[in-house]
Amino acid sequence: MSFTVRRARTTDVRGIQGLIEPLVNRRILLGKELVVLFEDVQEFRVAELDDGRLIGCGALHVMWEDLGEVRTLAVDEEFLGSGVGHALLERIEEDARELGLSRLFCLTFETEFFGRHGFEPIDDVVTPEVYAELVRSQDDGVAEFLDLSRVKQNTLGNTRMLKHL
Repeated sequence: MSFTVRRARTTDVRGIQGLIEPLVNRRILLGKELVVLFEDVQEFRVAELDDGRLIGCGALHVMWEDLGEVRTLAVDEEFLGSGVGHALLERIEEDARELGLSRLFCLTFETEFFGRHGFEPIDDVVTPEVYAELVRSQDDGVAEFLDLSRVKQNTLGNTRMLKHL
């Protein structure tokens, strides 16, 4: 099987939605409206088969001057264990370094996967001063990161993990 990881395009957004929808239904990922996926398309990378079929996606969201979050990492169930998630995460890490980030955060149920890639469970990631700035964001992903009650129903059981780049 041959696939390529590339920057997402607007024509990929419906395919991205199709990849994440089953995980949203199982309450593993936060749901995103189609308009939000279009707004955030520049954050996404996709894994694509030679025939154009999308088999995975993942996003890098910058949270602070040194901190980014791996978001919406999803692989088509048919391709789990075939290196797609690894390739996407590797590309996201490359993008993070290119942006000058030194830390990557994720909130995940897939602790073994992220652990194999150098992420470690953590409690606090930012100083109280940075927390005070981030709490102003209306982004649900930032709310997850900060452990705010308005997203609790989606984050029960998730583990906060961090990797130093």
